[in-house]
Amino acid sequence: MWAFFERLLDSSMLSPHGICLLWDPELIWLHVVSDACIAAAYFSIPFALAILVIKRRDLKFGWVYWAFAIFIMACGLSHVLSIYTLWVPVYGVEGMVKAATAVASVFTAAALWPLLPRVLTIPSPFELRQVKAALEEEEIKSRDAALLLQQVSDAQRALRASVARLTAIVETAVDGVILFDAHDRILLFNPACERLFGYRADEVMNRNVSMLMPEAEATPDSRARHFATGGEAIARRKDGSTFPMDLSVGQARQDGELIFVGIVHDLTARKLTEQQLQQAQKMETVGQLSGGIAHDFNNLLTVIIGNAEHLGEQLKERPELRRFADDICQSGERGAELTQRLLAFSRRQLLQPQSLDCRSLLDSMFKLLKRTLRENIEIRTTSGHGTVLAFADRSQLESAVLNLALNAQDAMPSGGHLTLSTELAAIDDDYRALHPEVVPGSYALISVADDGEGMTPDVIERAFEPFFTTKEVGKGSGLGLSMVYGFAKQSGGHVSIYSEAGLGTTVRIYLPRASTGQSHVDLPEGEDTAPRGYETILIVEDDPFVRSSVIRRVEALGYRVVAAVNGKDALQQLRSDPSIDLLFTDIVMPGGMSGWELADQARRIRPGLPVLFTSGYALETLVEQGRAQAQAIVLIKPYRKIELAQRIRDALAVAAVAT
Repeated sequence: MWAFFERLLDSSMLSPHGICLLWDPELIWLHVVSDACIAAAYFSIPFALAILVIKRRDLKFGWVYWAFAIFIMACGLSHVLSIYTLWVPVYGVEGMVKAATAVASVFTAAALWPLLPRVLTIPSPFELRQVKAALEEEEIKSRDAALLLQQVSDAQRALRASVARLTAIVETAVDGVILFDAHDRILLFNPACERLFGYRADEVMNRNVSMLMPEAEATPDSRARHFATGGEAIARRKDGSTFPMDLSVGQARQDGELIFVGIVHDLTARKLTEQQLQQAQKMETVGQLSGGIAHDFNNLLTVIIGNAEHLGEQLKERPELRRFADDICQSGERGAELTQRLLAFSRRQLLQPQSLDCRSLLDSMFKLLKRTLRENIEIRTTSGHGTVLAFADRSQLESAVLNLALNAQDAMPSGGHLTLSTELAAIDDDYRALHPEVVPGSYALISVADDGEGMTPDVIERAFEPFFTTKEVGKGSGLGLSMVYGFAKQSGGHVSIYSEAGLGTTVRIYLPRASTGQSHVDLPEGEDTAPRGYETILIVEDDPFVRSSVIRRVEALGYRVVAAVNGKDALQQLRSDPSIDLLFTDIVMPGGMSGWELADQARRIRPGLPVLFTSGYALETLVEQGRAQAQAIVLIKPYRKIELAQRIRDALAVAAVAT
């Protein structure tokens, strides 16, 4: 092996390569310069590759770069030897360098081909630009998606807030809100509807909306289409009672389906106010007309009476003729009394109000009535605690009480009881809701009650109209109650009638209290002192206006209320609801069962059940008629909220002591 290398390195027998070029300077330097440039370029490439591999540790296949650098370095060295062999024939060394270059090139080529598929997987700059562009596009889309998600989130929050506001509006609305679909199925029933109709929302959901209107059941083919038109209609509560309502209906589409939204407004108070206003206007018109007639008629009566008196004086010597003149004069004076009553109704009479002790006035009236009324009529007077002072015209008040007593006598042809009473009374906002013309406040009250024939509702409605009477022709002018009405109104007070056929009549005159010498015992003016509770009370009242007013007042005191329209309905409620703690019933009710009879049957179902009665009659009158017991707890109509609250607690307390 050493001999082989010695032979390769022995150049003594060889000629330099320049001889082959005939030592032509131009050829010699052409080869020298070319090989030198190639060698310099080859030598620079490995240094560049070395720097690249050292600086870029992330490059894959780094060893290939080193192999390629060795191969290029060997190539550069072979060109340097090509220059050297032009003068020195070291062809053996050059051959070994070329052999090393061949080995490096073969190794590099052999290693490169298997790596080619993997190298091809490395993205090109174009591909990298495409990827970058795609990433930028994805980033833009991501930002747009994030913005869209934010917008959707904001829209959802706004929608939730809008739904919350809408729900709050619907839940707290004073008027009822009903949502129903094209098949008339109820989809929404707000709390106001629950209060108006007496149903819970879960009791009416998905049921036909016509169940709330009796007119709809009468015409089932209409499928409650009157809801689509709206307007005034009659609504029906769960207990079967009805009330007037104003219905406004709108329609819309939800998910392609037609839906309807109904707004229900209770017209009960408005209808009552309209009736009161119409009655007041009618009375005012009649009063103005009667007042005008009275004044003109007084002028005529002045002439008639004056001429009759003068004629009587001229006929002193003719007694048979003077008697006619006296009859004319007496008839004129009776006509003057009638016109005076007309003036009282029209509130055009001249009053001289003063401070009056109502108790002493009734005591003095007692003696007068004893001499005036029939012997089969028992008269008595009662009064409340303290001194009751009224500010009114004494003579007109006495005349009003006398008129009422005479009317009571006519209503008791077979005799009976007449009760005159006075006490302090207060009219609150609840009473004013039923009588809008009355000013709330404290009043001196004078009541005239009898146990006679009573009045029917249509008679009560017209009782104060001038010339209206139920008496036979010639037995009544129809001006007695109208005079009382006019006197009370002109005095700044109020008058009311509570009567039912066969049960007697109570007329109450409310007069302003005197500004001096107020009573030592006064009624509480504030409602903050009213005792409250949490028990369940069954209220039985046939009058829908009175029932709704009582329910509202009792609920305001904290109690739970169950309502019934008559005795039969009340007994059914009592059997089905064991939580009822108190029966609050009117004594006089239609349907064949009085409040007293209802209480007896209720106590058979629930022994020891406390009962609070209410009536427009005095307790004494009810006891005498056998319609109540003296120890019964009775709340006399009308009453203030604080009186109602105290009577409820009294009834519950009595029952608690008894058990």
